[in-house]
Formats: sequence, structure tokens, C-alpha cells
Amino acid sequence: MAYFHLKLVPPRPRFPHDANELEKAAFDRHAAYWREKAAARTAIAVGPVFEGEGAWGMAVVEVATFAEAEALAGEDPVIRAGLGFRFDVSPMPSLILRPDLAG
Repeated sequence: MAYFHLKLVPPRPRFPHDANELEKAAFDRHAAYWREKAAARTAIAVGPVFEGEGAWGMAVVEVATFAEAEALAGEDPVIRAGLGFRFDVSPMPSLILRPDLAG
């Protein structure tokens, strides 16, 4: 297995502070999707990163290939909703985990 960092890039610099109702609904589905991936032990960590006036999302996942990491990103409901979000997917050659998370 390999590790990948997924960066969810929002459509605007002030997102999520100026999110509309359609985006909020998509983000409810987005959160449920990533909770499922965490429960299945595919997602190691997922969450927002606040920066400047807005935020972006991040996930660290464990899958076999880059293509699988891209597929996880592409299946995210916020991407499928076509609202202008995109993922940048980057390989992580190694990952140090707390011992209680490594098991």
C-alpha cells in the first residue's frame, strides 16, 4: 500500500465563509463520504485547513496506486456536484504515525 495527500481546492478564496446552500448540501455529502472512507481505514486523516480568509481541505489516504487515490478524489460528492472544486493528489513516500494509529 502507498500513501497520498489529497488537497481539496475550493472555487473561491473565501470559501467556506461565503458558501451557498447548494455547496453546503454538497459538503454534508462530502463529510459523510470521508467518514465512510475513514471507517473503512482508507482515509487516515481528513479535515479543513484554514488559511488566510478561506480554507482548503486535506486528506491523507492509504491505497495501492496513484490511480486509486485519484478515483477516491473523483468520487467525492463535492467533485461530482460540479461546483468548481478540484483535488490535487500527491504521493507521500513515507508516513510516520503515532504508535496507537499504526496498527
